[in-house]
Amino acid sequence: MFKVRIDEPDYAFLQDKTSQTVNRYGTPIETVDKESALRHKSLTINDDPEIGDNPNRYKQHGFYFTADNCIACHACEAACSEKNDVPSHISFRSVGFIEGGTYPDYNRQNISMACNHCNDPVCLKGCPTRAYTKFAEYGAVLQDPDICFGCGYCTWVCPYNAPQLDPVKGEVSKCNMCVDRLEVGLKPACVSACLGKALDFGVIENTPENRDQTKTNLAGFPDPSITQPNIRFQQTKALSRDMVRVDSTAIKYHRNDDKGAYESVLDTKRGVKKSWGIRTLLASHENAHALFTLSSQIVMGAFILLVIGGLFGSSSINALKASSGFAPLLWIMVALMGFGLFKLNMHLGKPHRFYRGYNNLRHSPVSREIAGITAFFTGLMGYAFFALFDNALASLLAGIFVLLGLIGFVAGSYYMYKLYRIKARPFWDHWQTATSFYGTMLSLGSLIIAIAGIIALDHPQLLIKNLAFIAALGLVIETVGYYFHAQDLKNGSGEAAAAHYEQTTTFGLTYRLRNSLLAFNIALLATISFTGLSGTVGMMVGSLLVLSLLAQAYFGRIIFYALVIPTTMPGAFFWKNQGFVDHARESGLANMQQLGVAYERHHKFDTEALLKTVKETPLSEVIAQAKAIAMGR
Repeated sequence: MFKVRIDEPDYAFLQDKTSQTVNRYGTPIETVDKESALRHKSLTINDDPEIGDNPNRYKQHGFYFTADNCIACHACEAACSEKNDVPSHISFRSVGFIEGGTYPDYNRQNISMACNHCNDPVCLKGCPTRAYTKFAEYGAVLQDPDICFGCGYCTWVCPYNAPQLDPVKGEVSKCNMCVDRLEVGLKPACVSACLGKALDFGVIENTPENRDQTKTNLAGFPDPSITQPNIRFQQTKALSRDMVRVDSTAIKYHRNDDKGAYESVLDTKRGVKKSWGIRTLLASHENAHALFTLSSQIVMGAFILLVIGGLFGSSSINALKASSGFAPLLWIMVALMGFGLFKLNMHLGKPHRFYRGYNNLRHSPVSREIAGITAFFTGLMGYAFFALFDNALASLLAGIFVLLGLIGFVAGSYYMYKLYRIKARPFWDHWQTATSFYGTMLSLGSLIIAIAGIIALDHPQLLIKNLAFIAALGLVIETVGYYFHAQDLKNGSGEAAAAHYEQTTTFGLTYRLRNSLLAFNIALLATISFTGLSGTVGMMVGSLLVLSLLAQAYFGRIIFYALVIPTTMPGAFFWKNQGFVDHARESGLANMQQLGVAYERHHKFDTEALLKTVKETPLSEVIAQAKAIAMGR
């Protein structure tokens, strides 16, 4: 049990005497009724089975932030980090700010933010390992880093940047509401440390002493309807009509007098110069996702075309299936799918815990995608194996695995798309994601079959024409999605408009190249669908088409990952500023621990450092550490 100091000041203790019955979203504040509370298996805090005597233990608690009072001293950050032993490069609670006006009428609003322990925690539903739990005790949303395998999906779906992915340990952790302090009647450490009484805490919907407002929104705070967060605000001081972020995000906040609230709008702070952004694209942490989605979609598309072509009696597809090149094609597809899965798995913070990805099939689209892809891959491998034999039993078993592959394709491809429909990332939350994914399946799936047909068949012209038409159709589907996506982003506001701004400036030249390649490929494929390919010229054109299709697909996909702008809280000039983080890692400043930036080390194997450690460590300790690692500790 947390020890209360003898000289603990009065303001550090919880003050709630009464509470309302429901919050403003209509959810009961009592997390369980009194009878259920008696039967309830209690949350064990700090490995202590004792239960505190807090009378409001089974009521939803939340934070209160008075922006008028915050002086950005960062005492809340320091207290939280000290209590939870948080490394310098992450922070469960962080303070950012926005500013407006000019001297002498300059004004600034500071924002202190941590996890809001929401009524509808999207992190909990999204996490494939079930590392999150919303407890009846205090309504706290707690996360267990030991269960987490470091996929980072919770950091994608959370609108408030609350879950923190440690680039060194490769695991997520976050604010735990200081439930051990609540057990003994104390407010969280961040609240107790606040110098200006900007932070307060208690049963949700109880207005703290000397407060007039309990608003659910604030300039710079994302849409509360996404998760129904348990935080309330007060802001009475007048701010400028436009409040800008000082971090690298191309967003500012404009006061809408009709709605009486600030809305996020585009801030073209970096001008309109177009750049390639190639270094950013190639260095993107999400390259593994780009390679996985592309390779898996190539294989899925080819599989479906082969199956459907065979079912509908396509003479060109059946000719390929009867050729000596069919079995190698299937095994190439298996290898390509295996490569994508390997890249995705090694992208995890804890790759050896990959099996935990199936833990949340009830809620997580990531778990459902993993299950679907596993079924598809199993079906593909079974089909490839039994296709090597020419007998009735092998044909029957191959058919069973084909059916499994089809089921896996439907589930895997749908949830591969569905997991990107994230409200906190407007650039992804669009039907264009589906047209891009399924269009790629048609275009690149056709490509790999066509290459196999050219090698294996004596007369592949009919196959080439048919596949060129299908590939062109896939690219047309992609183009339609891209067009409406760009229009919706351009006419949107906030993060959506900012994403389009980044797309046409930071990555403007690459974006233009992608579009040019797309138009070129459609025209060339349409021509080939009528003329076919033959001779030396045909081989040269075909080779050019292969390179052009792959380049267009890769640039389009890595842009998809690299430029997405989440609905995160404002940062500062250095802290929680992605632009500074990128600069620090490129320039070497990240080696200075006090800057709060770290390199991604959990997936890198440093041989020299390992040898040095082994030389300087007694053999008995090395063996003990190896055993601990093997046992997962």
